[in-house]
Amino acid sequence: MKIIKEGRIFFGIILLFIHANFAFSQQRDTLFLTLDGAIAMALENNWDILISQKDIQKSEEQINETYSNAFPRLEFTGNYSRNIKLPVLFLPPNTAFNPSSETQTFELGSKNSIDAGLTLTQVLYSQKVNTAIQIAGEYSDYSKTGNAATKQQITLAVKKTFYTILLAKELVKVSKQNYNAAKANFENVEKMFKQGAASEYDYLRSEVQVANASPMLLQSENNLNLALSSLKNLLAVDINLPVDVKGEFAYKEVPHEEIMTVSSNAVDNNPLVKQLRIQESLLDKNIIIQRADNFPTLALFGQYQYQTQDNYFRIKDYKWANSIMVGLQLSYLLFDGFGRSARIEQAIIDKEKIGLGLRKLEEGLKVQVIQAEMKMDEAKKRIAAQGMSLQQADKALKIAMTRYKSGVGTQLEIIDTQAALTYAQTNYSQAVYDYLIAKSDWEFAVSNSLN
Repeated sequence: MKIIKEGRIFFGIILLFIHANFAFSQQRDTLFLTLDGAIAMALENNWDILISQKDIQKSEEQINETYSNAFPRLEFTGNYSRNIKLPVLFLPPNTAFNPSSETQTFELGSKNSIDAGLTLTQVLYSQKVNTAIQIAGEYSDYSKTGNAATKQQITLAVKKTFYTILLAKELVKVSKQNYNAAKANFENVEKMFKQGAASEYDYLRSEVQVANASPMLLQSENNLNLALSSLKNLLAVDINLPVDVKGEFAYKEVPHEEIMTVSSNAVDNNPLVKQLRIQESLLDKNIIIQRADNFPTLALFGQYQYQTQDNYFRIKDYKWANSIMVGLQLSYLLFDGFGRSARIEQAIIDKEKIGLGLRKLEEGLKVQVIQAEMKMDEAKKRIAAQGMSLQQADKALKIAMTRYKSGVGTQLEIIDTQAALTYAQTNYSQAVYDYLIAKSDWEFAVSNSLN
């Protein structure tokens, strides 16, 4: 019994040790990310990017498939047939082969027929093949620009989520400060109320202030957790993995000269514009493909055939014969019910549609750049104004607290000034956040990689 008891104690110690190490590893495994680190991880792991990379791989294989049409084609065929009833040859009467007055029939072939052959075909001239090879190469570029556009979109999403997390952390800090200030004020008023130096009204107001500050803190913490979950989803990491971010939630103005220089090249640098331009070129070549039916196709072919026939299954006694044939094949579509001209017109219309879409995207991109610049300028002015309001609100709270302690001010002044400070802190943080988001939108519109 003593041994069993000691064993249980030892086993319990082991369990405690494992649990302690697990807790430590959980704390140690928290993933701390900078903005650059988060973007790099998203560009490597995000599901949409992985899917777009598969599109690139597929386009490379499509190039190989298209090139195969320009190489020789070698085909093997084999056939065995059993003639249940042999075909016959009819010989008309009163001829050299049939001097009788009635038509004669003669069976042809044997019961068993076996043949095997190789056929080699090489296209010598075809506009479709040559143009298809060019299309396959451009489609590979199209997939790569699509991948670049996806990366740009994911980068924007990571930036916005990262800044949302920083804002949420600031608001948690503001809420905690507001809650702690309300709680400290309540404790101070409570002491004064017990000593008869504060009224019951002041006591109740300070208690209500604490009650109002508590749900604001809870809401800000929930918003932070939701933003962190959104970041995990973008990074394609386990939702249960502890993640936190490291970054300065601060306003850093982009120089005006840099904005003007980069914005002027926004249209040419945008991957979506590049993708549509490639698509326009692809549809231009599609017109050539459809018009290729107006030209003939020339191909070289060669055939080798090995065959035999016999009535029995003594294969080793079969007599085999072979034949070889080479030639040229010229094919040309003379008339298809006007389908060819209709396909050409459809191809032209498709290209014109893409051209209109490209113009629309280019003009819309210019508007996006202007809007982002205006929002950056607006947020910059709000930051300056809210910074002054924040200083004044902080100074007003200190004055109100001094007045109350001196017996000159009221509890209402403290509550009002504390609310004003919280409001100013929130507005300042929101202005910084709005500038960072507008800056991210501007970077997205001009395809710039600034952080």
